[in-house]
Amino acid sequence: MSSNVSTASAPESQPWWKYGHVWLIIAGPAIVVIAGFVTLWLALSQPDPVLTEDYYQRGLDINKTLNNPDTSMAPATKGRNHAATPVHDQPR
Repeated sequence: MSSNVSTASAPESQPWWKYGHVWLIIAGPAIVVIAGFVTLWLALSQPDPVLTEDYYQRGLDINKTLNNPDTSMAPATKGRNHAATPVHDQPR
């Protein structure tokens, strides 16, 4: 007895690169690798500036000016705080 099943009913196999979902799966890790190389290039081409030798002394000097009310940034801080104060609470 011969079977009448045709061989055309089975789909023909294609190479893996012709399936779209394979490229979708490959795209994620590929983008991460490319982004890593871009980040490496940015880090090497634009290094952070080196601190000056007297950075600690400059910080101490800034603290001294902040503690001195005549030369401090207190007026700017006071103005910033008054901008957030309700109108009926502001000094006249």
